[in-house]
Amino acid sequence: MKAESKNKIILHACCAICSGYPINLLKDMGYIPVVYFYNPNIYPEIEYQKRLEAERVMCKAADCELIVGDYEQEEFYKAVKGLENEPEKGRRCDKCFELRLSKTALLAKSMGINMFTTSIVISPHKNFQKITAIGQKIAQKYNLEYKAIDFKKKDGFLKTNKISKELNLYRQNYCGCVFSKCS
Repeated sequence: MKAESKNKIILHACCAICSGYPINLLKDMGYIPVVYFYNPNIYPEIEYQKRLEAERVMCKAADCELIVGDYEQEEFYKAVKGLENEPEKGRRCDKCFELRLSKTALLAKSMGINMFTTSIVISPHKNFQKITAIGQKIAQKYNLEYKAIDFKKKDGFLKTNKISKELNLYRQNYCGCVFSKCS
């Protein structure tokens, strides 16, 4: 394995606002982040396109590779079937995280990259421990390493917002899925 690929890490990006600081921090830590935008939960499609375009701007500004996953809304609805009425932060969200982190792990595996993480945890509205447990379970399944980095620490959320404002990125006002939009 090349030395460069040993330092690569897949960063699942939920949105550009959340990924700005994690990209920079991972670089500062000696990693080469490859950003993976896989978010079939985002509704409606026009919202998905706005967030994807913002992620493109972020990755270009950060000089970071971006891989865009398929927009598979049917996969999201299948994953959360029966949990539509769950409250925000409940089991529906856990299934959504599981879906997106599983796809991230599969991408890492297919690229020969042994580590992955997610920018989701930078949000003050998300539970770091819960997402870490999901990520670690998936990593174990695929013989990978989930890097549990709490991007909120050291004012990470403030830093990522500053980066997004400097780049004048699109800013969403709900988590992403149709259920969070309605709650």
